[in-house]
Amino acid sequence: MNGPDHPPEDTQENPPLPESVRDHLGHELRGVLTETTLEPRYLGDEPGIPEKFEPQIRRLETRLKTHEEGTDAVEHALDRILDAFGVTPRDNDGAPR
Repeated sequence: MNGPDHPPEDTQENPPLPESVRDHLGHELRGVLTETTLEPRYLGDEPGIPEKFEPQIRRLETRLKTHEEGTDAVEHALDRILDAFGVTPRDNDGAPR
């Protein structure tokens, strides 16, 4: 842990705790710091998005949809151009599609 907060001499004077001690202390802390809920909480369990974020989320969703539709349109247009010239499109790995 060398760096501005922990000079090299700190690690020599205060060596890290052995792994077995850290595991024991971790178990002790988990026993003390448990949450008492009926069900586990997962990301996305919240009932809804706060209203103050709705405008930003709508803009992001619109931007994402526009990007996806634009990418698809360009891909189809390029495929038609290649077909017109009789060129077989290739995948990223160089194999014909």
